[in-house]
Amino acid sequence: ASSFPSGGLRATFEARGYTAWDPTSYAFIKDDTLCIPTAFCSYTGEILDKKTPLLRSMEAISKEACRVLALFGKKVSRVTTTVGPEQEYFLIDKEDYKKRPDLILTGRTLLGARSPKGQELEDHYFGSIRPRVKAFMADLDEELWKLGVNAKTEHNEVAPCQHEMAPVFATANIATDHNQLTMEMMKKVADRHGLVCLLHEKPFEGVNGSGKHNNWSISTDRGENLLDPGSTPMENAQFLLFLTAVIKAVDEYQDLLRISVASAGNDHRLGANEAPPAIVSMYVGDELAAVIQSLVEGTDYKAAGHKSMDIGVTSLPHIPQDNSDRNRTSPFAFTGNKFEFRMPGSSFNIACTNVMLNTAVADELMQFADELEKADNFEAALSTLIRRELAAHRRILFNGNGYSEEWPLEAARRGLLNLRSTPEALIHYTDEKNVALFARHGVYTRTEIQSRQDINMEEYAKIIHIEALTLIDMLGKLIVPACAAYSKQLAEGVAAKAGIGVDAPAEAAQVRLLTEKTAELIERTERLKAVVAAEPEALNARAMYEHEAVIPAMEAARQVADELEGRVGKEYWPMPSYADLLFYV
Repeated sequence: ASSFPSGGLRATFEARGYTAWDPTSYAFIKDDTLCIPTAFCSYTGEILDKKTPLLRSMEAISKEACRVLALFGKKVSRVTTTVGPEQEYFLIDKEDYKKRPDLILTGRTLLGARSPKGQELEDHYFGSIRPRVKAFMADLDEELWKLGVNAKTEHNEVAPCQHEMAPVFATANIATDHNQLTMEMMKKVADRHGLVCLLHEKPFEGVNGSGKHNNWSISTDRGENLLDPGSTPMENAQFLLFLTAVIKAVDEYQDLLRISVASAGNDHRLGANEAPPAIVSMYVGDELAAVIQSLVEGTDYKAAGHKSMDIGVTSLPHIPQDNSDRNRTSPFAFTGNKFEFRMPGSSFNIACTNVMLNTAVADELMQFADELEKADNFEAALSTLIRRELAAHRRILFNGNGYSEEWPLEAARRGLLNLRSTPEALIHYTDEKNVALFARHGVYTRTEIQSRQDINMEEYAKIIHIEALTLIDMLGKLIVPACAAYSKQLAEGVAAKAGIGVDAPAEAAQVRLLTEKTAELIERTERLKAVVAAEPEALNARAMYEHEAVIPAMEAARQVADELEGRVGKEYWPMPSYADLLFYV
């Protein structure tokens, strides 16, 4: 256990740890080995894994949801949260990958001028799947099915070489185990096809990064989806109560949801025009927004009714039209009978996100059950509770454009958090309200929360540090020598022409520019070295320093290197370009 990241829970000399088989997640055969999903704890009982808190959170939400359902006269022995994680990824050629030290060491390109063509035409998104990729997908499906992972759909994503895979829903625990297997098998199967699967959230600058949408719902052991509004949501009190619990949970614990998706890689995605902003908000659609407004304001609600579209072709049927559109900019969107949490990054273990969701919703359901169980008139108390809590937490609801310049200003006016970076988010992990939440439901102790904050802070700082050292190494050993060699070749050409009396002002100007830019790159590389050398020792301060000082110094050096890439002859540039990586698979 001392070799496992523990955030100070275990000293180096204290090595004992314990495992316990998890009977709720199926065993499987992989590489001719019996693999059994297992929990892991230390000798002193602190949990060291992600599985145990997830199972604890599932127990918590089941307990409180059963209490609530009993008030509606339903005898339910267990409630489970179900999850369907959509997995995005990139596929690039293995031989090109081997020529990129940044991809090998950090998972993303630290250098690279934009390709003349990117994703502007979206022709990859709507195009057919390339035969080489289709063969990979078919092979991946077969391997996942052997392991019991119900892989279902696959398609191109918007960026070149980007794709997505989605499984059938499973309980949160099994879905988490299966997603870990999926990521492992994606890399193994890609290797067999001469490809490399990139799961970093932002492997390429200038095109969309990769996320992992966490589709989350609540169901009883009798198969009832508790987030299904039915045909008349205004009259469905049970649905409205569970909806209110989710809204209240997301509002009160928006910091925990942001923490659950915080990483060095995901910071590149959140807030860009490809992923939700770093501000947590909820989209409920026009119909539910109107229902909530009617409840809060005490006005009559008029259902829109079901509609269909006639698209003017007699051979085609009328198309049933949903009451609400979708909102791709919303971090937490209601999509019919589930919520789609769009913020997790592609490399994430989804256990943390679902621990946060399960525990926060369990806490609200506990409060609701405590209040309603004491009521003399259940229906009157239920109506009062729903109206009161929806009114108190309407600020988290936002159906508009999360990418607009106005939204951060509006969110600030509402009092919503805008935690732009991982260090800014992680510092809230140990806020008293969060410590108390996990303690109430036996999910984490204060010590276990502190350890996770420390582990994540340290991981963030180390990742940025490794990226900075990798960039310094590439600039010094690859880029500067390439620029110098090309400048020398041009200078020799200018000198040869001058020797025979031919003036070459354009070539001479190019040599001067290359020399000046190379000198600027050397200066910025030295500046980056100095910034890295000045990293503080204290953990939280070091993580914030990486964000505020090291990353800007890396970006400054990259800016010059990418400009030089556009000026240096291709045969001199020491690694594959973005065009090579993205358009030649």
